[in-house]
Amino acid sequence: MGGVSGLAYSAVPIVVFVIVNAIAGMMPAIWSAVGLAVAIAVWRLVRKEPLQPAISGVLGVAVCSFIAYRSGDAKGFFLLGIWTSLVYGGVFLVSVLARWPLVGVAWSALNSLGFDWRKQRAALRAYDVATLAWVVVFAAKYVVQQWLYDANETAWLGFARIAMGYPLTVLALLVTVWAIRRATKIAQEAADREQAENNAADAAAYTRHALPEDGS
Repeated sequence: MGGVSGLAYSAVPIVVFVIVNAIAGMMPAIWSAVGLAVAIAVWRLVRKEPLQPAISGVLGVAVCSFIAYRSGDAKGFFLLGIWTSLVYGGVFLVSVLARWPLVGVAWSALNSLGFDWRKQRAALRAYDVATLAWVVVFAAKYVVQQWLYDANETAWLGFARIAMGYPLTVLALLVTVWAIRRATKIAQEAADREQAENNAADAAAYTRHALPEDGS
C-alpha cells in the first residue's frame, strides 16, 4: 500500500477531483486528478520509493476517471471503489464460510508458513475474526457509498471515500495483527508439544533398546 505516505498520496487526487469538479466541471476535474496522480508517481520514483504503489495509484485514478467520462457523470469516478468493496467483501465472506479465511491464507502465503494452522481450532477462529472484520469494513463502505451515489452526492462521496477508508482500515488492521499474533502463538505451542512428544517417544524407544532382554 506504500505505507502512511501511500495512503496520503492516494487521497490527494480524490480531494482535487471533488474540488475542481465543484468549481470547473467534470472534465477539468478528470485531467486535474490524472495529472496529479502522474506527478505523485514521478515524485515517488525520483525519491526511489517503491514502484508498485506509484503505478497502482496512476492506474486507479485513470480507471476511475475513464468510468466517470464514459458515464458522463462525475459521481462515476467513485463507482469502481463502490463495487470493488462489494466484491472484496463477498470474497472475504466466502473464504470464512469455506474455512479458508483469507487473512490467514494471505499471511501464510506471503511468509511461506504453510497452512497447519487450519488444524488448530483456536488459530482458525482468530483468522475468521480478522477476515470478518474486513467483511464489515467492505460492507460498510459499499452500503454508505452506494447510498450517496444513488443520491447524487458527489462531494460527500469523496468525503466518505477518505473518511471511511483510513479509520476503518486501521481498525481492521489492528484486528488482523491480533489474529496473526494469536494464531502464531497457538501454532508455536502446538509445534512445541509435538516436539516434546517426539522427544519422549524417542527417549522411550532408546530405553527399550538399551536395556537387556532379561531386564537385568
